[in-house]
Amino acid sequence: MNVTKQEPNGSGGAVRSCAGCGGRISDRFLLFSMDRYWHTRCLKCSCCQAQLGEIGSTCFSKGGMILCRNDYIRLFGHSGACNACGQSIPASEMVMRAQGNVYHLKCFTCATCRNRLVPGDRFHYVNGTIFCEHDRPGGALLSSHLSPLQSNTLLPDQKV
Repeated sequence: MNVTKQEPNGSGGAVRSCAGCGGRISDRFLLFSMDRYWHTRCLKCSCCQAQLGEIGSTCFSKGGMILCRNDYIRLFGHSGACNACGQSIPASEMVMRAQGNVYHLKCFTCATCRNRLVPGDRFHYVNGTIFCEHDRPGGALLSSHLSPLQSNTLLPDQKV
């Protein structure tokens, strides 16, 4: 969503309230983003607190959070979709991560045996494909490249 500045906040118009703090906006120009009005100082990333009120800035909203581009990509991958099935991942759903990609829990499976991997399992990641420790290509030669699996939970309106 892009941040835009609207027409001057003249005395003849309706008094606007800030979606961030609830206070009256008496600034010369109204900041409008995500179908709401904001003080420039109040439109900020829920994660890193970076101010997003610059004209033309892009911000994202998911699960009640307002996010800068970097934090959106960090939390939800480039598209906010599962790297395996391509379907959207709700902000309240637990996800699995590998090499900057995100996956539904049910989609994080070994490409060979189709067993689901869980936190603590060791796996090998080859060209975007996940293999369990038993089915990894090349056997013991690649054991030094195995990574322990980690998971991340995001709940609606939770600051991360």
